[in-house]
Amino acid sequence: MNSTENEGRPNVLLITVDQMRYDCLSIAGHPVVETPNLDELARTGVRFSRAYSATPTCVPARAAIFTGQSQRAHGRVGYQDSVPWNYKETLPGELAQAGYHTQCIGKMHVYPARHLMGFHNVMLHDGYLHHNRNNHSIPVQQHYDQVDDYVQWLRERVPGADMIDLGLDCNSSTVARPWHLAEMQHPTNWVVTQSIDFLRRRDPGKPFFLWMSFVRPHPPFDPPQAYLDLYEDADLPEPPVGDWARTEDPELVGYSPITGRGLVPKRRLRKAMAAYYALITHLDHQIGRFLQSLNEYGELHNTVILFTSDHGELLGDHHLFRKSLPYEGSTHVPFIVNDPGNRLGLKRGAVSDSVVELRDIMPSLLEAAGVPVPETVEGKSIWRLALAENEGEIDPAWRQHLHGEHAQGAQSHHWVTDGKEKYIWFSQTGEEQFFDLVHDPKELHNAITDEDCQERIRHWRMVLMQELEGREEGYTDGERLITGKKPLTVLSHIHGIAQK
Repeated sequence: MNSTENEGRPNVLLITVDQMRYDCLSIAGHPVVETPNLDELARTGVRFSRAYSATPTCVPARAAIFTGQSQRAHGRVGYQDSVPWNYKETLPGELAQAGYHTQCIGKMHVYPARHLMGFHNVMLHDGYLHHNRNNHSIPVQQHYDQVDDYVQWLRERVPGADMIDLGLDCNSSTVARPWHLAEMQHPTNWVVTQSIDFLRRRDPGKPFFLWMSFVRPHPPFDPPQAYLDLYEDADLPEPPVGDWARTEDPELVGYSPITGRGLVPKRRLRKAMAAYYALITHLDHQIGRFLQSLNEYGELHNTVILFTSDHGELLGDHHLFRKSLPYEGSTHVPFIVNDPGNRLGLKRGAVSDSVVELRDIMPSLLEAAGVPVPETVEGKSIWRLALAENEGEIDPAWRQHLHGEHAQGAQSHHWVTDGKEKYIWFSQTGEEQFFDLVHDPKELHNAITDEDCQERIRHWRMVLMQELEGREEGYTDGERLITGKKPLTVLSHIHGIAQK
């Protein structure tokens, strides 16, 4: 028996991927995608079928993971880089103070880029960070050459190599080509290689918290050729296009990485979809590689595992791409927990329909580790939803709905859902949408004018007004939603000064 087991505290493994849709799991019924290792985690663990990212882009989503807070509390309600991260209580910080050896490998997307956020050590690959590569006024110590560990590692093996060598834009969801170097040099493999090395060099006298944070399947869509081959000739499903989707808007003439919308040539879109699915299977196999190594080190059955994504990818749904928008492809994420040592008494193979969110990760992992949850945390521990003894029961104390939002210029929006219905309000135009997710999970019909839905719409509109009450933007006076108020990407209590 090793020293960690003697302490009686489990290791904690958080696995996050970037921009993976909720439906891209074969165990969830996807007709094409192959995810055998994630399927096994779900088959022997618990899968949450209604997991969401309330602010579905990289920066605010990670704020929810780090702090366990809603976007109203952590203050990042849109995407904005270069705003300092000064949170006092963080998930790795609390675990470190409790005696855990804490390590992040991969993407953090905080500012400054090498802010430890409570970790003892980080090995960083955030992908293409625009503010580090393009802003020449920033201090030299923040240049991407110096903040990115993967780039340094790659250049030791391939002199002069860079992340832009393939000519693919880091935010384009419509262009793809295969990885051009050895598979072991791919960023996905690098995260796992370094994570396995952490198992070697960790402090054996402490339990560990490891965050394996992958950049893929976020663009660039660059899977190794062997994985692209799996899908190039597959019968790929057509993206759903709702009766509300724009089809004649001038913005749709050609794809725009700025607006995230467009009519993309079918051949190009099909290649991008194949590459996206290939990246997911590549990730799955590499996650399996790490789990095998974890078992070889004798730690698999002493480790609690949580897998999720920071947000989704629209991938052509309704002629839309990327993330940030309030639709299922963007906001709905995979979420799996597993406890190989059966410490927590989970119902193996269960699927929970309760609405969970990224803010629930911090309290869940702290509780699993036996570490007190700070009062600043607003999320809830998910374990009671997954216990065998509670199978089939509805927890009345669990959240009844989730409020999501994203500041994005004219497309700024707010939404509320219970996983069965969704109401959306675009704050700059006043446009409303309502979807019955039980009978219309792909959001094909906007029921906002349907007579038999008006009572439910009024209910959700009131719920949203309650959520927005007191917000500094002035979105509601308590009796109505007020259109046209200037959206903020970061609330003033994060900046420390009021935004004008």
